[in-house]
Amino acid sequence: MTGSLARRALAKSAVLVIVLAMPGAAAAQGFAAFVSPPRFEVQAKAGEARRHVMEIHHVGPSTGRFRLYTNDVSFQEDFSVQFSDALRPGSCRPWVALERRELSIAPDAKYRFRFEVTPPPGTPAGECVFAIMLEGLDTTKVEQGQINFPVAGRIGVIVYVQTGGAAPKLAISGSRLLVSKGERQPVIDVANAGNATGRLEGFLVAKDASGNEFEMSPENVPIFPGRKRAISLFAVAQEGQKPPVIQYPLVVKGTLEWGKNRETLDLRFEP
Repeated sequence: MTGSLARRALAKSAVLVIVLAMPGAAAAQGFAAFVSPPRFEVQAKAGEARRHVMEIHHVGPSTGRFRLYTNDVSFQEDFSVQFSDALRPGSCRPWVALERRELSIAPDAKYRFRFEVTPPPGTPAGECVFAIMLEGLDTTKVEQGQINFPVAGRIGVIVYVQTGGAAPKLAISGSRLLVSKGERQPVIDVANAGNATGRLEGFLVAKDASGNEFEMSPENVPIFPGRKRAISLFAVAQEGQKPPVIQYPLVVKGTLEWGKNRETLDLRFEP
C-alpha cells in the first residue's frame, strides 16, 4: 500500500463524533472521544460467542467519565439513523454482553473496550443491527440567550451482526450525473438483493475532457438489504493538493468490490 493510500485507509478507521443533547448548543466541552473502528460488521454463528474490541481514545483535558449501553437502530427512507433505547421486537440486543457499564479514562489515554455477541441456537440467516452507545457522564453548562443548557455528548457505534452466512448481493443498475445548485456529481445506482448490508470499496481511474487523469472512489455509505441507493463517486485529492476540477464528459474505469465480490466498470458521464 502506498503512503497516500495508507493515510486514506487510516482516516477511515477512526471517528470523532459529538452529539449534543440540546439543539443550538455549540459544543460539549466535557466530552471528546475517538472510537475505532467506527462500526463493526460481524459474522456470527448461532450458539457461539464472538468477542470484539473497540478502542476509545479520550482527548479531553481532564479525566473523562463515560456510560456504555446498547440501543436499537433503524434506518429511515432518507438513510438517516435513529437510535432507540426501547427494546424492539426481534432486537438482537439480548445477544450482547458488554465488558462494563461505566469507565473513566485519563486525558489523552486509550481504553480497549470488549463486548461479546452470542446469537441463540436456531437463529436463522439474516442481519440484525444494534448500536453501542458511549455517553459522557460529565455535562457542561452552555449559555444560549438567557438560558443555560446542560450539554452532554454521545457516540453511537453501529454493529451489523450477520448470521447463517448472510451476505450482501450488490448490483450496479445504472450511472448518471446529478446536478444540484449548479454542481455536477457522478453517481452510480446500486441495488442490494442480498440479506445483509454492503458497502462498495476500491479506486477507479478517471479521465476528463481536458485529458486529466485522477483516481475516484465510491462514497463509503451502507447499502441496505432490499434497497437501492445512489452512490457518489468522488475525485481523490493527491497529498497536499485539492481535488481536481472535473471537465465533462468524464470516463471512469476500474473495479469496485464488496467482500469477495468484484464488479468491473466502464462508465461515461455526459454533462
